[in-house]
Amino acid sequence: MKQARARRPRDPEATRVVILEAACKLLAKDGPYGISLSEVALLAGVNRGTAYQHFETRERLIDETVAYVSDKLYRAVLGDPEAATDRVVEQVDMFAVTRDLALFAMRNPELCRVWLLQILASSDPSSDIFWREYAGSIARFAATELAEPGIDVEVFSIITLAAHFLWPVWAHAHSDCGTEQEAQAERFAREMLRLSLRGTIRTDKVSPAVLRAAALPADGDSRPTA
Repeated sequence: MKQARARRPRDPEATRVVILEAACKLLAKDGPYGISLSEVALLAGVNRGTAYQHFETRERLIDETVAYVSDKLYRAVLGDPEAATDRVVEQVDMFAVTRDLALFAMRNPELCRVWLLQILASSDPSSDIFWREYAGSIARFAATELAEPGIDVEVFSIITLAAHFLWPVWAHAHSDCGTEQEAQAERFAREMLRLSLRGTIRTDKVSPAVLRAAALPADGDSRPTA
């Protein structure tokens, strides 16, 4: 008698992740208007009914895909979300955060730009985990003695994120491998830090290490180093 083949145990969470990864690919390729549950299910290798069980509507799929991207962005740049309450502004490595954000954007350029457009068009950007922490960290920084007075947190957040996500357009044309991407990310981070030290950060309050990262003299002189 032929023995029946055992069914693989179901793993709803793993299936959900597979669907979200497929949605990320389509979101990066075609934008939110190019996504359908049917196409995502086909790419994910699941039947359409399974996709609908996890995401009842196309709108919910898009919203949760954007949230999924945001979580990946957060973990790549800021670490574990659970540790956010322990983050002290004065101890944040500004250069590392900028570099890691630039590197993530270089590795996921289309996805990052779609994510940013979705957040900017949202009626409540603060519901997004990465935007909330990114803009929140700038707000906390603006309230310290490290900051120059009068920083517009929303404007500064949008300007810096847009710069991070547009940089890969140029950098991809000049980077052929992962090592070069890292070099391009460091180049971007250094310039962003240098600009911040001339506009939002008080050079007399930061450590010499920050000035060195931006290639500025330790006395805070505004003249560039050789």
